[in-house]
Amino acid sequence: MNIFAIMIKVLLIGNGNVASHLATAFSKTNEIALTHIGSRQLDSLPISDVSLIAVSDDAVEVVANQITKNQGLVVHTSGSVNLDAIKMKRNGVFYPLQSFTKGKEIDFTQVPFCLEASNESDLILLKKLVELIHGKSYIISSLQRKKIHLAAVFANNFANHMYKLANDICDQEQIPFEILHPLILETAKKIETLSPKASQTGPAIRKDQKTIEKHLSQLTKAQQELYSLITKSIQSQ
Repeated sequence: MNIFAIMIKVLLIGNGNVASHLATAFSKTNEIALTHIGSRQLDSLPISDVSLIAVSDDAVEVVANQITKNQGLVVHTSGSVNLDAIKMKRNGVFYPLQSFTKGKEIDFTQVPFCLEASNESDLILLKKLVELIHGKSYIISSLQRKKIHLAAVFANNFANHMYKLANDICDQEQIPFEILHPLILETAKKIETLSPKASQTGPAIRKDQKTIEKHLSQLTKAQQELYSLITKSIQSQ
């Protein structure tokens, strides 16, 4: 099959944020014929070149087991689920390393896709899908992908929780959270040219104990525990 000369038939399974954003991206190219269904509509599936399972991690294997063998390449979009969760000869992974939020448009030119497949021709097919939506392809093993997913939790989910705590502190004193936006953006921009370790600033890295004590005195017990734990982690680096 010459995947560069024909339209690619994609069956996208799932109704969540990832599925919705991928459906939008796929629908913008004439080289992809997209069928988008929910995970409960698996009774009669259209024949496809790629069946893409975009459901919760716990549901990947359950959904994969309901897909017939004549569906071509079957892949999932999970960061933490192994390739072999899809027990078919032609299986793969199409993991977009990005945070997807309902109603927030995604620029797919800035999205890295971690790809894995059981054979080279299927890997080429997945690369072509990424190319058609203008993303960036990286060949990543299941083990590497698990580590990337773990790193992403620290870089994204945990960092966002810190923003939430900062927002709470601002709200308590009726300070607009937007006053911190330039600082947050500069911190993110800085690590494009410096390592996170080299760009670390603040009282913890300076071992400014007086300032640390002042901060602790203004926090709740739970916040104090978190502040102290992170301070110790910074100082141990």
